[in-house]
Amino acid sequence: MHEAVASPLEAWGNFYVIVGSSAGALTGLQFVVMTLIAQTEFARGRGESVSAFGTPNVVHFCSVLLLASILAVPWTGLRSPSLAVAACGVSGTIYSLIVTRRAQRQREYRPVFEDWLWHAALPGLAYTALLVSGVVLERRAGGALLVIGAAALLLVFVGIHNAWDTVTYVTMRGGPAGQKPKAGARH
Repeated sequence: MHEAVASPLEAWGNFYVIVGSSAGALTGLQFVVMTLIAQTEFARGRGESVSAFGTPNVVHFCSVLLLASILAVPWTGLRSPSLAVAACGVSGTIYSLIVTRRAQRQREYRPVFEDWLWHAALPGLAYTALLVSGVVLERRAGGALLVIGAAALLLVFVGIHNAWDTVTYVTMRGGPAGQKPKAGARH
């Protein structure tokens, strides 16, 4: 029975090694990004912005690392990974709502459509997909694992996009500590 249950998860093993390792490395890179931003004049008084636009990237990368770890465990059935993936989906969906509220409340930056798409809508979609996939994993393993993989990749790409967007914005607006922001620079 173990082989019949484990085979759908084992087939995704290499995928999760690659995606999980990438998410782990990108988490470290996000720390470097935040360290560089902290050295700019622009970073002063930006706590609300970091909560809304910086910290979620680390959470997305760590979520993917957690998913990869969950799906790499040699489970003897699909109930436990199903519950774990669904729990990640619930937690991520709630966190996405919190991030959206933080983005609405912060006053340091006025988000545009692209920001709402990448910081709120796409992560919310990915985490909701994880919730639904976790719920149906036991009954429809093949389709659920495909959606879980797509959601994991979406979270990695969201994190990459948002980290790049942050660096670009700060570079165009902030410069090194003590330097005035460039006139007319836009996000």
